[in-house]
Amino acid sequence: MSGIEQARKTAEGLAYATGFGNEHSSEAVLGALPVGRNSPQRAPLGLYAEQLSGSAFTEPRAHNRRSWLYRIRPSAAHPPFTRTDNGTLRGAPFTESVPDPNRLRWNPLPAPAPGTDFLAGLWTLGGNGDAAQRAGMAVHLYHANSPMSDRVFSDSDGELLIVPEQGGLLIVTEFGLLAARPGEVALIPRGVRFRVELLDDTARGYVCENYGRPFVLPDLGPIGANGLANARDFRAPVAAYEDVERPTEVVNKFCGNLWTATYDHSPLDVVAWHGNHLPYVYDLRRFNVIGTISYDHPDPSIFTVLTSPSDTPGLAGVDFVVFAPRWLVGENTFRPPYFHRNVMSEYMGLIEGAYDAKTAGKGGFVPGGGSLHNMMSAHGPDRETFDRASAAELKPQRINDGLAFMFETRWPVTATAQAATAGHLQSGYDNVWQGLERHFRPTSGPAPTDRP
Repeated sequence: MSGIEQARKTAEGLAYATGFGNEHSSEAVLGALPVGRNSPQRAPLGLYAEQLSGSAFTEPRAHNRRSWLYRIRPSAAHPPFTRTDNGTLRGAPFTESVPDPNRLRWNPLPAPAPGTDFLAGLWTLGGNGDAAQRAGMAVHLYHANSPMSDRVFSDSDGELLIVPEQGGLLIVTEFGLLAARPGEVALIPRGVRFRVELLDDTARGYVCENYGRPFVLPDLGPIGANGLANARDFRAPVAAYEDVERPTEVVNKFCGNLWTATYDHSPLDVVAWHGNHLPYVYDLRRFNVIGTISYDHPDPSIFTVLTSPSDTPGLAGVDFVVFAPRWLVGENTFRPPYFHRNVMSEYMGLIEGAYDAKTAGKGGFVPGGGSLHNMMSAHGPDRETFDRASAAELKPQRINDGLAFMFETRWPVTATAQAATAGHLQSGYDNVWQGLERHFRPTSGPAPTDRP
């Protein structure tokens, strides 16, 4: 059985716990989880008790993230880490370039060299903030054709929101296993170690690295108690462990750089755990879309799946937004997204199909590609979309042939030097708005009322 066939068989048999932000508990061996205390004098089954803190000890209970792990070997038993080459992965602050007000769009990443795993296939497009200050975010893409063999990765700088676009992933974490296929997303918390295996010959997609406060479900406000992403649809792994004694490379991203150490065992050896600092997978097609049933196109904030709050209420360090299948029924309404200038910066990607405000096809907005509209950069439907939507018969319309998303952030996104000069950066993106004709015709009749 090939590695991909074995990974698929494993993925098909996975069990999950459900619920976002819950206090979950799981044990792979009966009796491995202590009862009534976190750190007994002697942990069950000869295991080591270890706490993984994703927040400061003293943060409010509602914001506190931590999990207790019961593992075969303590994490502290490792050799020194040494610097290793960053490859095409970058971290904030992004100082190679200056923030660019121009609208930018990229084609998908080119095919990787043979033997490229998920970590080696990470390619940083840009970001903002400062990883050492735990503020801001980064946009990465990945393209891989090989599993991570005897190699494990962890990110001390932030949590990783992985958005597969092509090919499924089997993600083996300290907490257990997750399968994430195109149309689903996986969330790996800060500091959690994991390995990525492939469910197909190649895998391609997007990653949002969130340096700031962990992602939470957005408040619903006047929507009420239900809608958008339902907590019960997030799936957490159940405990599964590796008891492997062979050299394993452990790579840690720390303050923007990669560090490596070779352990004599796999660190994915957690037999039991409990807590709320843990990975998830979520199916974007379960997003409960809220939209207009009268007139006007709603602001894209209504499509927010997850948000990383900042110190200003309502202002996100980064939002993850999905444009999922939905009905358009607005009367006397221009139904695609409107022309817009935004104080927030927007990176948009496409998982499948087409986006209703952009033309697809060669040289257009295609799956695996992405666009960046930094703050106050004017954008909106291209000319072809505008012409079509302005003349369309306004009958109920089902949007079911595309799945797009957006990483929206409070600060401008500075493109890396490799992104600003990439061969797959589209030239002439501005041209999609050329040909938007003047339609203004002053009407005859009484003159406008004079204003004071």
